[in-house]
Amino acid sequence: MLETASSEGADAAEATLVRNKGIGVEVRLGKFESVEHAEDFQIGLRVFTGQQSASISTGKVDESAIKELCKRAVAMARLAPSDPYARLASKEEQATTLPELELYDPTEFSSDTLTEMALKCEEAALSIDGITNSEGASAGQSTAEIAISTSTGFTGEYERSSFSISASVLAEKDGRMETDYDFTSAVFAEDLIDAKKIGKSAGERTINRLGARRAQTGQFPVVFDSRISKSLTNHLANAINGASIARGTSFLKDKLGQKIANSSISLIDDPLRPRGFGSRRFDGETLPVKQLELIKDGVLQNWLLDLASAAQLGLKSTGNANRSLSSPPSPGTSNCMIANGAISVSSLISDIKEGLLVTELIGSSVSLTTGDYSRGAAGFWIENGEITYPITEATIAGNLKEMFFEMTPANDIDLRFSTSAPSVRVDGMMVAGG
Repeated sequence: MLETASSEGADAAEATLVRNKGIGVEVRLGKFESVEHAEDFQIGLRVFTGQQSASISTGKVDESAIKELCKRAVAMARLAPSDPYARLASKEEQATTLPELELYDPTEFSSDTLTEMALKCEEAALSIDGITNSEGASAGQSTAEIAISTSTGFTGEYERSSFSISASVLAEKDGRMETDYDFTSAVFAEDLIDAKKIGKSAGERTINRLGARRAQTGQFPVVFDSRISKSLTNHLANAINGASIARGTSFLKDKLGQKIANSSISLIDDPLRPRGFGSRRFDGETLPVKQLELIKDGVLQNWLLDLASAAQLGLKSTGNANRSLSSPPSPGTSNCMIANGAISVSSLISDIKEGLLVTELIGSSVSLTTGDYSRGAAGFWIENGEITYPITEATIAGNLKEMFFEMTPANDIDLRFSTSAPSVRVDGMMVAGG
């Protein structure tokens, strides 16, 4: 691809290959429902003609298709507007040593084994007293091979795996239906939580939602359960994304080096975490990767930068480029987390006279330009430091500028995800009943 792109007139080029393979099984009410096998092979090409560039991808990989792809990419680049910031990493900038991160588990489950996992999971969920129906359970695995090569001399590859089990069930009380779920996912099969435990948890979560009431309306402390608090990690990361900073569209655009959150808040991006879903051997622009402290003790330390956003801001890339096959790179996270706090969840809520524990977020109205925040929510009401009755159809609102300063993290972080956070308490939010 690189040779052909050059022969077609590209001054520089980058070729990417992704091969995905997976199998997933679904069951419902104790019966096998479906099995899906998937396999695809995609190639992508980014070419430069001077300061103009274009990205393109295809699933056709024969010689004639590659030649046509390169010809089209060069033609598209010549029609594109000039961009003085877009470029490939130089040979001096590229990663030279690629870390071993335990990203691939060669374990292969048969469809029968996956079916057995899913059935065990659903059976455990249905065994919980009060569960009346099932939306189904599933189990699956997938692998992805990623390779990238550039005309500036880089070639690198890695393979990653993923395994998962999930279940979702229903219960009814006084004519009102409730549903909830649980799941486990891991890079290595041995790290999966037992299927029966996941099913039991899904059933118990559903039962706990029965008899839900409307929330009180007023200003209360809100505790985000660790299952959904990672949304706050995303808001923090998006607000310090170099592309938004360069455009001037983030409410944190002038805050580098300043205190922007409670002193108990630290935000870390770690692409080197072994067996991490977001771990990688190099970034989307072939630069070396490293753990990056984005916020330390509430003080903003770094933006998330790729080559283009770094150039716009007069800085160096932090090795945080993400990309797809058919679009140019942009800044993003790998394994990003709000660091664990020092207190337990029970201690976090022990002094709350009245407040809301949020276990589900619904819809979204979040502006990273102004920081305005409003979301639908469900969970449990807190009274005198104790979790009492379930809550449904609530709305929580605030502004991220103030929320970050009112955040206190617990110590229950779950690092199985690429975006993580412990349970987080935010004081002074507006809560409205439906």
